[in-house]
Amino acid sequence: MRAVNKPKIKKDDTVMVIAGKDKGKTGRVLKVDPAKGKILVEGLNKYKKHMRRVSDEMPGGILEIEMPMDISNVQILCSGCNRPVRVAIKEDANGGKSRVCKKCGTVI
Repeated sequence: MRAVNKPKIKKDDTVMVIAGKDKGKTGRVLKVDPAKGKILVEGLNKYKKHMRRVSDEMPGGILEIEMPMDISNVQILCSGCNRPVRVAIKEDANGGKSRVCKKCGTVI
């Protein structure tokens, strides 16, 4: 069993894909699965799924669905420098933690 690290990417972050077929595209994070190391991004990594007709209300056909991708293939977009960056964890004076951009120091 592999050790699970807490990911620095969270739900509703804006990320950019840095590897794979959707390289260079951006999207909003819908779901993060730290145990599997996967992330689900809105509108990216779409695959076609063939569905059989279940009833008259649910017709069959070919659906495009978003599939999870590896968390290492995305980076957070910094709002300050507007490019994909790595993230550092800084402690506040009050003892709280916040995520900051490693390039410009902006709190994400």
